[in-house]
Amino acid sequence: MTDTTTSTDSRSPRWLLPLLLTLFFGSGACALVYQVMWLRMLALVFGVTVYAASTVLAGFMAGLGAGSWLAGRLAARLPKPLAAFGIAEVLVGVTAFSTPFLLDGLTGLWISVHPMLPSSVVALTAIRFVVAFLLLIVPTSLMGATLPLVIKSAVTRDARIGSRIGLLYAINTTGAIAGALSAGFYFISELGVMQSFEIAAATNILIGLIAIVAGHAIPAQQPGAEAAEAAAAPIADTTRGQRQLILWAFFVSGFLSLALEIIWFRVLVVFLRPTAYAFTIMLACVLAGIALGSGLASPLLRWRLPWVHVLAGIQALIGCSAVVSFNLLTQAQAASDAATPLFERIGVNPYLAPLAASSLVAMLPTTLLLGVAFPIGLTLWIGGASAQDASRRTGMFYSLNVLGAILGSVFAGFVLLPWLGTRPSLILVSALASLSAVLLALSERRRHAGMSIGIAATAVLLLAVGGAIAVDPFDVAFERFHPNETLVWREEGAQTTVAVHTRRGSQPMRVMYLDGNHQANDSPGTAFVHHRIGALPVMLHPNPKTALVIGLGGGATPGAVARMGIDTDVVELSQAVVDGSEFFKHINFDLLTRPNVHLHVDDGRNFMLMSRKKYDVVTADIILPRHAGAGSLYSKEYYELVRSRLAPGGLAMQWNGGDTATEYKLLMRTFLSVFPYTTLWGDGSLMLGSMEPFTLSRSAYEARRTGFEQFPWDVATLRRIFLAGPAEMREFAGDGPLLTDDKPMIEYFLSLPLNDGDGGYKG
Repeated sequence: MTDTTTSTDSRSPRWLLPLLLTLFFGSGACALVYQVMWLRMLALVFGVTVYAASTVLAGFMAGLGAGSWLAGRLAARLPKPLAAFGIAEVLVGVTAFSTPFLLDGLTGLWISVHPMLPSSVVALTAIRFVVAFLLLIVPTSLMGATLPLVIKSAVTRDARIGSRIGLLYAINTTGAIAGALSAGFYFISELGVMQSFEIAAATNILIGLIAIVAGHAIPAQQPGAEAAEAAAAPIADTTRGQRQLILWAFFVSGFLSLALEIIWFRVLVVFLRPTAYAFTIMLACVLAGIALGSGLASPLLRWRLPWVHVLAGIQALIGCSAVVSFNLLTQAQAASDAATPLFERIGVNPYLAPLAASSLVAMLPTTLLLGVAFPIGLTLWIGGASAQDASRRTGMFYSLNVLGAILGSVFAGFVLLPWLGTRPSLILVSALASLSAVLLALSERRRHAGMSIGIAATAVLLLAVGGAIAVDPFDVAFERFHPNETLVWREEGAQTTVAVHTRRGSQPMRVMYLDGNHQANDSPGTAFVHHRIGALPVMLHPNPKTALVIGLGGGATPGAVARMGIDTDVVELSQAVVDGSEFFKHINFDLLTRPNVHLHVDDGRNFMLMSRKKYDVVTADIILPRHAGAGSLYSKEYYELVRSRLAPGGLAMQWNGGDTATEYKLLMRTFLSVFPYTTLWGDGSLMLGSMEPFTLSRSAYEARRTGFEQFPWDVATLRRIFLAGPAEMREFAGDGPLLTDDKPMIEYFLSLPLNDGDGGYKG
């Protein structure tokens, strides 16, 4: 092999590359902060169903792809690409900061037109995509434009184009890691969504101003002169057909990378619990592998190697490592045990150790290889193009990669997982990388027949062996976490994975797990915990006619409401949960067959936002407040929405699941801020809210309780389990912050004071 390094043109200032790396790092960080914030904000309008979330993500990525394609075509004619990058960054800051205000206007419009929209999932998904795309098109297109502009700035006068591409891609992705971690561990919990937008926008504008000043300090590029000289000698003698194959291989690479991410995240939450921290760390680990891989590729691209064969070999390894990625989870516990003391020594909360260890063990090998492949593929696609043409080709390459990523996320979430399940989906997606390896290897068969056939055969063999030994990750989780249980039923739905087990022992019970977390069981004690959340507000209301229940679970909560004959709307996010509830008919009073029950598979908060129906009672099944996205069902704005859906004299029941005294008081304080006449019942977890004082009708209460043997609270018991009225609750909760959509602190519980005792009323 031969080192093809050449010296940097003396006309390039020495400070240019360090400056570009610094600015591109900051740009990547801001982009991830925006992405996290936009997904949170749009979820409040469109809901958190997989269809709504996927369309928002697709709209975001479509903007990136469109911007990259357009900037790639324009950058070749720009004499000062660094200044153009600066202008783009300033505009990103300005337009991104405006999106929350635009969204406020969009929310009212969306609510107004929603009743006129078609009810089919396909139509609504398409409309959401268009709306999200239009809302985000300007800032995301400007973000997508930055890569071609930076590459044009970095490689115009330097022959080391491949090395520069790898380094720039690595540093931008490292910035994205910083942005993801900052958003997940500090910005949202400490500053809130709006302040996070302000900081990211100010950073973008600062980056832009620096780039504009620096861009004008560099002599303008002369398009005519640059067209005559190559930016770099090609790192391999590729044909036009091979370059087209490479382009489409990275369309496929984008597809498989996002499809893998969807599959990995769906499985890893079973091992890690679906908290905001788990999702933050999983995203950071994916980005870390890509950044590390790109950084490793950067120095290698200075050498003249058989790069098409090298790329084919990397694709073969991607297919193999992806298909066995869940086999590595068998080592996650050992990795976690090793990481915990390390985290303690460096002052990081040891709670995060198993999250990071499991994520890295499963995903790092594949994402590292994906990171290595990207700059190699891009450099091969650029070939020996002139410097001004390099930016155009970069834009085309990146936009096709993004288009593949959009399709990969949609197909994995909507088609592959619900239709095939995790293991077959993983094998199928991994096979795409192996197919790319075979086609790339065979494209060199005329020059190196033996090596080409060898790499192609190896790719097929690795996939075949990997597919044969690939484990079902849910079987791994079952053996690890549920050794004393028998699997009865499991469904991998579009939204969640739901399983029903039978727990063996002296007191056998049936248990429902939602993404690996206990959701319901049929033991008498647990069933009563759910029954009381549904029954108590209905029995305390003087004359209930209608009720809304958010969350189905095993069905005990809405079943207790429906059993009393009132018209009951039940809203459940996951169809798989609906299917699983059929195994709990004996505790949910077979509610799904009752004529007074109306089931809606939808996001509960979004259902209320779009509905105008009034209810006498609004209650919700047990939803753990620490779980990702749950903060939107405990926030002040959510309770205001509940209040707006209550009929005069209506009652709202809320389960308080704070794990610590700080969390418990935070949830109580927030509920009291909207419902001034709140009372506390039972074990201190039942908060009953009203806009006016209510009086208990003993006769009506006992009449509704008649024949309801599963609900043993008579009037005498009711008086004993009344714990506190509004005044006592306010005194106990004290002054302090409220849980809001802008600052969902409960999801970022590590930011709250620790070691302050268990949650619960201590009046």
